[in-house]
Amino acid sequence: MVSLRPSAVDAPDARALLEEYFALRAAIFPGGAYRTVFPSPETFVEPAGVFVVLDDDEGRPVGCGGIRRIADGPHGTRDEVKHLFVRDGGRGQGWGRAILEELERRARERGAAELVLDTHHTLEAAGGLYARSGFTSIEPYNDNSNATRWYARPLTPQ
Repeated sequence: MVSLRPSAVDAPDARALLEEYFALRAAIFPGGAYRTVFPSPETFVEPAGVFVVLDDDEGRPVGCGGIRRIADGPHGTRDEVKHLFVRDGGRGQGWGRAILEELERRARERGAAELVLDTHHTLEAAGGLYARSGFTSIEPYNDNSNATRWYARPLTPQ
């Protein structure tokens, strides 16, 4: 059974996942212009944000993602999804959705009214996950040079 746990973004297992994620993105990014920016550890520490690692049924870290508080938007307080990643061997098993659902749950607990994220159009599986999870396309809310699509999802208290 897989499990999700909070983690420091600079913990060795989280760092290894992010290094793999950034390397994969850089290898396939159109024009080779992917800009890698490792997050500052305080970005994903409450109250600024949270970072989670997904461990497979053997306890190996296989995925990660985080949320961080950004400037309020038209619907109120916003958390932004960052660095949602599942290793190749774990894809297609619903683990990306599990991470995203956990981040949504935590965003609600933190009082966020909306989740936003950016992605690149070449990440088709990610775009599909976001659409199936209720995210809709919005105008750009940042100037991320790695992004070509921006999404939002209102959060209702549960």
